[in-house]
Amino acid sequence: MTKTKKILKGFLIAGIIAAVALIALVLIINFKVKSDVKDNIVWSFGEDLSISEEALDDLKAYEADCILVLGAGITDKNTPSPMLKDRLDAGIKLYQEGVSSKILLSGDNGQVGHNEIHVMLSYVKNEGIPEEDIFCDHAGFSTYDSMYRASSIFQVKRAVVVTQKYHEYRALYIGEKLGLDVKGVSADQEKYAGQTAREIREILARDKDFFKLKTDAESLLAGETIPISGSGVVSHGE
Repeated sequence: MTKTKKILKGFLIAGIIAAVALIALVLIINFKVKSDVKDNIVWSFGEDLSISEEALDDLKAYEADCILVLGAGITDKNTPSPMLKDRLDAGIKLYQEGVSSKILLSGDNGQVGHNEIHVMLSYVKNEGIPEEDIFCDHAGFSTYDSMYRASSIFQVKRAVVVTQKYHEYRALYIGEKLGLDVKGVSADQEKYAGQTAREIREILARDKDFFKLKTDAESLLAGETIPISGSGVVSHGE
């Protein structure tokens, strides 16, 4: 074997070792994120939105400051995506069952023509939730932003977080690391198109936010506080 071939072989072996190490790191971080908060997922809703009396009693006893519903895209300017609709339905169900007297909607309102909060707010209001009990975070550009701002802007200390289960682990992990007391209720009323790709992206997102938490990063936007204990009307922006 020539010297050049030996060098190339050495680079190849080093590259393989580095790739294996990187994959191992990604998987280890994902395992840690999921294992740290898996017991915080109290319930996963099915198609009929039923919940056991035991789970409901536990959630009521938890005395959450709010039910935090995370954004998940919109179909058009008036219609939530299927995933977002299920999250909203789950949040409304929890409100109606007396889990908390406040709902905090957190979504992306950062682009012209993409106003998640407008759609989320309209949907919840149409279901008869009093305006003063609905709070809107227009700068929930990411899961990290949503959890950070729930604490810093809305003064939330204890929250029931509503999202799909695959996403719940990251949301709860971020919340805990930011000092929130969080429990999760998953909105999995159906199977969603493109879920495999979504699961793969989520693996990488967990790693990204794991390291982001190490930097003590702040949310993209600050703002005046809107205490969750008051009226949410001031946050609607309509």
